[in-house]
Amino acid sequence: MIQQLKKIFNSLIRYDEENNVLSDNYQWFLTGENEVIGIDKKELTEKDVSILSSFLSPYNINLPILTKEEQQWKQLIHSGGQLAYFNAETAFRFVHFTFKKNELEPITFKEAVHEFFSKPVPILWENEHEGIIIEEQSPQLDEGISYEQIIDVLMSDLYVKINFFVGPFFNEQENIKQHYELIITTAPIVFSYSDKPVISYIDAVPSMLIDRTEPAFRNELIRVILGDLALDEELLHTIQTFMQCNLNISVTAKELYMHRNSLHYRLDKFNEKTGIDVRQFHEAMTVYLALLSNMHKED
Repeated sequence: MIQQLKKIFNSLIRYDEENNVLSDNYQWFLTGENEVIGIDKKELTEKDVSILSSFLSPYNINLPILTKEEQQWKQLIHSGGQLAYFNAETAFRFVHFTFKKNELEPITFKEAVHEFFSKPVPILWENEHEGIIIEEQSPQLDEGISYEQIIDVLMSDLYVKINFFVGPFFNEQENIKQHYELIITTAPIVFSYSDKPVISYIDAVPSMLIDRTEPAFRNELIRVILGDLALDEELLHTIQTFMQCNLNISVTAKELYMHRNSLHYRLDKFNEKTGIDVRQFHEAMTVYLALLSNMHKED
């Protein structure tokens, strides 16, 4: 195919990592064989670009060139796990990351992340500021990896706020494409319900469920469970913090810089107004779903 295109576009070149620079003067594309090719923009019309984009993938020159392993993972995902020559040898998980546009060069982020692992991890970019880290489970070497610690170091060294949505480990590849797409589409939703920089898939399940319910049902939860307290931001913040601290009075009081007696007073106030004791797990879970609904309520 490349030879045929070369007959049409004389300026066509193959990208060679050792000898070429991804020039802004060229329009870059990724072939089905994961080969990067470029054509001088002066030789292309808008129609040419449109036609080429129908069977080639436009390539962002600001993103790192995919390694062989990253190419294989990309093909495995898009094939739905049906790839004869490549299989994940161990359990793996997808970790979605995002940071603000133009605050960090992708190659800088990639190099920084690799410092935390025993070997370079595959990274598949969605754009210049978000993508997926593919972490393969290796208990002997990487058991102590904490994305909270990675956040602390990266923010300290790079002065950039980064969010991680950490998926669960998988042993099978049958639904790999569906799971990959779920992580990509769910991450923005999950972070709209929380200001925590690192959120696990398990912790995100309640917000994922609430987001998939009808607005009418969410409004019903707010009305029935919270009532007039839906407007009491200070009290609701206290209740939510109490839940995030695993219903622990001492930890919550410390988190809120509040005396234990003052915290008990607020919990009692909520109980008096709603008839719900959030110190009981099942009642707390119901209130938590109402709080999530209240964060994205619709009039």
